[in-house]
Amino acid sequence: MHLRTLVSLGLGLAAASPAFAQAPAAPAGRPVPPAVRRAAETITQEHFRNGIGILAHDSMRGRETPGPETEKAALWVASEFRRIGLRPAGDSGGHIQRFRLRRTRLDSATTLTATSGRGDATRWVLRRDFVTVGGAAPDTTRTMPVVLVSGFPTDTARPFGDEDLSGAAVLHFTQLGQVRGEVLDRLMSRAVRQGAAAWIMVVPVPSQLWASLAGRSVREAWSLVGRDVRGGAPFVLMLRDSAAFGLLRAMGEDPATLWTLAARGVRAPSGARITIAPSWVTVDDVTAPNVVGVLEGSDRSLRNEAVVFVAHVDHVGVVGGGRCRHSEETPADTVCNGADDNASGTVGLIEVAEAYASLRPRPRRSMVFVAVSAKELGLLGAYAYTDRPAMPIDRTVAAINFDMIARNSPDTIITVGKGLSTLGEVADRIAAEHPELHIVPANDPGPSGANSQSSDHLPFAQAGVPVLFFSSGVHPDLYRATDQLERTDLDKATRVARLGFYIGLEVANAAGRPQWDPAARAR
Repeated sequence: MHLRTLVSLGLGLAAASPAFAQAPAAPAGRPVPPAVRRAAETITQEHFRNGIGILAHDSMRGRETPGPETEKAALWVASEFRRIGLRPAGDSGGHIQRFRLRRTRLDSATTLTATSGRGDATRWVLRRDFVTVGGAAPDTTRTMPVVLVSGFPTDTARPFGDEDLSGAAVLHFTQLGQVRGEVLDRLMSRAVRQGAAAWIMVVPVPSQLWASLAGRSVREAWSLVGRDVRGGAPFVLMLRDSAAFGLLRAMGEDPATLWTLAARGVRAPSGARITIAPSWVTVDDVTAPNVVGVLEGSDRSLRNEAVVFVAHVDHVGVVGGGRCRHSEETPADTVCNGADDNASGTVGLIEVAEAYASLRPRPRRSMVFVAVSAKELGLLGAYAYTDRPAMPIDRTVAAINFDMIARNSPDTIITVGKGLSTLGEVADRIAAEHPELHIVPANDPGPSGANSQSSDHLPFAQAGVPVLFFSSGVHPDLYRATDQLERTDLDKATRVARLGFYIGLEVANAAGRPQWDPAARAR
């Protein structure tokens, strides 16, 4: 199962390629003030080498949130902010902003109760009858109407026909070999857009395999205390086929035919309901750090507005602790160093901050720099910042996110958000005016604009802030012990950071604010 796709509603990270590049327009020829050029040139490969070397060192143990190494990394970023002279905007007059995380476990007392329109009831128990696959279980008991889907509908434009999926639990009858794949991802994503609350795959599974699935069922999740950040992600489960037979017969369905090609279709049995009754146990209740610094704007009328730069400082830890995986190249290496993901973006954030601090006069609007943690737990640090921003969100005019900027095509950077607001026009123009950067802001190859990448710009976009997200895209070393300093493209990272510097300065000094495209904002 494509867990990252399921949890992020089909919002995967696509690899950069020259095929995504668009030739920039002819340079407009605006002269660059010497002070601005000198500030941009303070962003250097050597600084990237030193900073990535610190954050991606084995002693950082992969910077997993929560953990002492993420705390150590945050303290290092805070020391850099102090050195640069950024005003502290965290807690108690410091640069560190703390937020509460809670890890909960969905235990075996969790049940599903299904009722037919005739009143017959069937009760299913976690691990015995069903397993969790992805998404997020509800906090409290929830009852949903049922929509049955057999196989894969032939009408890909309207796969669910006229059936209302709002708040529904979709019972999808499919074979085990069809559980993995893009066709299923697309069908589920369409159901989510139509309001489905849960997706329950009913799959014929041999007993031995079912025991293995039950043992690996996802039962723990981290959350941001006081904030639901799931964004409508459906609860995704797998139900054993034999467990459903009684309910199906009560609904007038023939279980023997539901998995056949002839039965393919969609229907909503009248009166059928499924109730999820979750049972949660708290495993951990901790705090985690963001690092927040502000460079005050020079213009009296505009300094109360802000341009935000954001990057996540955390990664996935060590082998055996979660998503960190061994590499066949270095089987003895157990540390996922996260040099590209996302030491590169964090150092880019610091470099841009130092470049702005060296400018005289400073940018007209204030510049806010946020190094977040808990990105790998579901963007929780970014959500925590947007809940408690250094400057009000309605006065945050743009957010620029650096996440993995040092790999793949050397002259192309995926720029998510280009087509969603006037920031895209700014990015293209600035790249054209600076041919010395040799970097093209490529159109996002993902399916749905600013939401097509699961990174820390998303909470800003959801809060109404125009965004740009710079990323090189995925590569074979992602979440592996081989994502190390030696494999990063320091030259590319330097050029991307300089591009971000020039774009941020343009936005900070402009008389007007970036504007959303209304249709894009609606999406």
